[in-house]
Amino acid sequence: MFIYSIKKSTLKFVGIICLAAVLMISLLVLVPKNSVSAEPAAAESSLKFDKIRSNTDRIKFLKQFGWEVEKTPEKETVVRIPSEFDSIMSSYNDLQKKIGLDLEKCAGKEAVRYTYKVTNYPGYDGEVFANIVIYKNSVIAGDVCSADVDGFIHDLTYPGGIPEETTVPEETTSDTSADSAAAEQTPTNETTAAPAE
Repeated sequence: MFIYSIKKSTLKFVGIICLAAVLMISLLVLVPKNSVSAEPAAAESSLKFDKIRSNTDRIKFLKQFGWEVEKTPEKETVVRIPSEFDSIMSSYNDLQKKIGLDLEKCAGKEAVRYTYKVTNYPGYDGEVFANIVIYKNSVIAGDVCSADVDGFIHDLTYPGGIPEETTVPEETTSDTSADSAAAEQTPTNETTAAPAE
């Protein structure tokens, strides 16, 4: 028969280790993983920000906010999200947070910005563009801006709410000619993301 004695301090130490292990396991199970995702945290559940793979998907994405755009993008540009945000990028990120997006999750990553000409901006006759920034088939940022010197920029929300006549087209399985043309375009490179042009 073996007799083994344990000091009180050793029991306390083992108890603390066990408690810490249980706490860590609980945190790993209960807290969502922090990954680079474009899934909006607080956006309306009906808005779709992921699975944006083609030109048709991008147009459909903008349409869910109420925007009518031309069939092909005006510009397609590779951008790098800065690792550290200056005051301009912080302001631009604040726009994104209004619709549940956060560019800080993609800091230092390369993405593609697509610029579309808007054809239904209410009460404004100048040129208006919608920009969406896509990383790994998910929208991570977007804005609507005018091309005028004294113009404007705002988040993707349609002024006054989404028009009633706006409907999101049904998904199609075949590629359109606009998709094929967009796939053939090679995006230009930029070193940092610009809020809008």
